Amino acid sequence: MELEKFSYDNKIPKMFAIATVTWGVVGMLAGVLAAFQLAFPALNFSLEFTTFGRVRPVHTNAVIFAFVGNAIFTAVYYSMPRLLKTPMWSNALSKIHFWGWQLIIVAAAATLLAGFTTSKEYAELEWPIDIAITLIWVLFGINMMGTILTRRERHLYVAIWFYLGSWVTVALLHIVNSFEMPVSGLKSYSWYAGVQDALVQWWYGHNAVAFFLTTPFLGMMYYFLPKAANRPIYSYRLSIVHFWSLIFIYIWAGPHHLLYTALPEWAQSLGTALSIMLLLPSWGGMLNGLFTLRGAWDKVREDPVLKFIVVAVICYGMATFEGPMLSLKNVNAISHYSDWTVAHVHIGALGWNGFLTFGMMYWLIPKMFNTTLFSRKLAGTHFLIGTLGIILYAVPMYWAAFRSYFMMSAFTPEGQLQYQFIDVVQQMVPFYALRAIGGTIYLIGVFLMVYNLIKTAKKGTFIASEEASAAPLTKSYKAPAKAHWHSKIERKPVMLLVLSLIVVAIGGMVEMVPTFLVKENVPTITSVKPYTPLELHGRDIYIQEGCNNCHTQMIRPFRHEVARYGEYSKAGEFVYDHPHLWGSKRTGPDLARIGSKYPDSWHFNHMLDPTSMAPGSVMPPYPWLFEKTINTGATNSKIHAMRKLGVPYKEGYEAEAVNDLKKQAEEITKRLEKEKIKIMSDKQIVALIAYLQRLGTDIKSEAPTTK
Repeated sequence: MELEKFSYDNKIPKMFAIATVTWGVVGMLAGVLAAFQLAFPALNFSLEFTTFGRVRPVHTNAVIFAFVGNAIFTAVYYSMPRLLKTPMWSNALSKIHFWGWQLIIVAAAATLLAGFTTSKEYAELEWPIDIAITLIWVLFGINMMGTILTRRERHLYVAIWFYLGSWVTVALLHIVNSFEMPVSGLKSYSWYAGVQDALVQWWYGHNAVAFFLTTPFLGMMYYFLPKAANRPIYSYRLSIVHFWSLIFIYIWAGPHHLLYTALPEWAQSLGTALSIMLLLPSWGGMLNGLFTLRGAWDKVREDPVLKFIVVAVICYGMATFEGPMLSLKNVNAISHYSDWTVAHVHIGALGWNGFLTFGMMYWLIPKMFNTTLFSRKLAGTHFLIGTLGIILYAVPMYWAAFRSYFMMSAFTPEGQLQYQFIDVVQQMVPFYALRAIGGTIYLIGVFLMVYNLIKTAKKGTFIASEEASAAPLTKSYKAPAKAHWHSKIERKPVMLLVLSLIVVAIGGMVEMVPTFLVKENVPTITSVKPYTPLELHGRDIYIQEGCNNCHTQMIRPFRHEVARYGEYSKAGEFVYDHPHLWGSKRTGPDLARIGSKYPDSWHFNHMLDPTSMAPGSVMPPYPWLFEKTINTGATNSKIHAMRKLGVPYKEGYEAEAVNDLKKQAEEITKRLEKEKIKIMSDKQIVALIAYLQRLGTDIKSEAPTTK
């Protein structure tokens, strides 16, 4: 049979590789800044665009979608043509994908720093950017499927399974979680409310980790590990079990982020059970990777590429062991809302995603530039520095988590809370400083890699187009009689795509449908009323400043939480919350019952200078809230959008909303004036005070014994 000649385009992988390294540096710099801000609040600079609440989502989005996302695309555009023995289906779509994704990243950074955010973890981007993400993601999928359908290799290698499974699941997650009601060009409200919004968000949030930070990287592992080791993957059968069991089980695990919350108990238990089961396929994949290197450990000791990949796989194993353990309720009671979760996430991000990306880069750049790595010694130094950075980052966070838990839950012999929240905060500062130093060390290693890769590129000559040849597929092919049953699926990519979608959709449907359709899952409370127009504006300002990055609004049914914050939270309290603001980390105290606990003047002074009300606080000041005015021009649109979402404002209330807003604002300024504080009633701080004073007041409960 005559071979067909074609070529692999290295220009697109090169562009994505450059973007990976560039955004990696940017995202990690933002992370280092955010880490130092928690230890040294002065680094917030008292500026609107540089506070922790705005920098932190820029860091997470830059690392996840810019650094990791571009790494995934680098791997796909390099490995997929070679695995399928065909060039990418459309060079035009490849370029649109590249430039579209980079523009999305720039738009994300600009809008997040400007305060335009939905507040949803890993999904903070507003609705126009969500639409752009959907369009670019669909074009990426079309290009992948077109390449697969025009392939010259009949069977699809395991890396392709993970690429396809990741693509279809991320599409499902993004679309379902991003249903929102636009209010203006860069403002929207989540389609879901309260408990339902929390369930959908963490179904998305956990599986963004699963299907963006994990499964595509498993595809990378299955390609680059055998290539770097020059050995076949250990077990074909194990890879089949790994793929199907992982994508089926992973999608169920989201509720373990909501243990002891107002989420229905059955959903929490279901999430816990499936999370524990997740350990088996995760470790099956890790072992499949490590066993590939049996007999090649001498090479691992010498080759920096394999060093990075091996530690990455080990970190994957550590993180996927720890995840199921954190879903156990007795462990989660300690870890949730603490720095333990931060440590856990960064073992995965720095170790698994970071080190596997670095290993890929050290292997890939010399290949594309037809040369050898400029300095293996420098790469080895990067490996040591990076490992030290991970350890120095994670260990203080684990220590901080346990220390904070034991302090928060400590009672005196008389039955009073032993420590105030600010006492715990002050104890955390040294750990935050160590974490920031660890992140800085890790970043120094990245700069060494950048230098090494630039010198490698200059040393060689870039191969823009790599010539290749392969036999075309024949229609007369018949599978061998003893062919493995899975080979039939591998020959039919559309079937593989559809089966993957079905497998991942099952878990989400089982968890979400009852929560949305069975009223008993979210019982109503008659005393809970919609927010007033002023409070609604204040809530949006709270979201704009990223307050939910540090404060939760979910009191769990533990003695020390009820004593500290007030009555535990009920599902019916959140039926008008679009979106929910339960939070995922307590750097500051829970605010679910903060309303009426302090006078208006306390909140006024606290936002102007936090240390004046709480000496030792690490919270930044917000002076611009005292200067910027409430945008009453958007009030009618906000009320109208909420009514469409089912919030029971009376028909035609839009015409009265602004007058009610002004009346309530004047009442607050009059109370402040009695305490010798003068402020115009149209300032944003007034709206924020209104919102904070509302929190928890719909439910009568005993005041906590102490702060």
